[in-house]
Amino acid sequence: MRLPQIQIETTKAQLGLNIEKPQQYIQQPQAELHIEQPDAILNINMSPAKLTIDQSRAWRDLNLIGPLASTQQFAQKGKQELLQGIARRSSEGEKLMRIENRGSVIPSLAKGKGMREYKSYSIKFVPSVNAVKINYHPEQTNIRVETKKPIINNYANKPIHSYQPGKVSGYMIQYPSIEVDVVQ
Repeated sequence: MRLPQIQIETTKAQLGLNIEKPQQYIQQPQAELHIEQPDAILNINMSPAKLTIDQSRAWRDLNLIGPLASTQQFAQKGKQELLQGIARRSSEGEKLMRIENRGSVIPSLAKGKGMREYKSYSIKFVPSVNAVKINYHPEQTNIRVETKKPIINNYANKPIHSYQPGKVSGYMIQYPSIEVDVVQ
């Protein structure tokens, strides 16, 4: 005996999608930057170099002296010669006072006045060594630099952003169905 059978047939649903993509636009404007460097302050202080040359000793060695110094020198020499002359005449007078001692005073005095001494000559370097004194003070330089910090101003611009969201819509390509049959 055959029993009736139930036959079920199904059709699946098919869904279709319409997709509109989202759109996004981003733009970043450049930042505005302003940099300023103030000038540094530079101070230079200099004391001049000083050169001193003292050649007065060399001039004296060459007997080339100024009028004041030569006047003083001649006055001193004259005073010394005067004192030596007074001493000589005093000494000669004392010797002549003692003529009674029967000495040979007069011939010795005559001999002393008439005879000259001979001088020996030697080489003399004029002016003498180290007669010119040189003194040098170099210049002093002081450099002072005062730096200034740079002035930096920056302005960041906000990004330009626009966004359009996407859309998704669905539609049925095939609707689902169920068929039931009884088969004998």
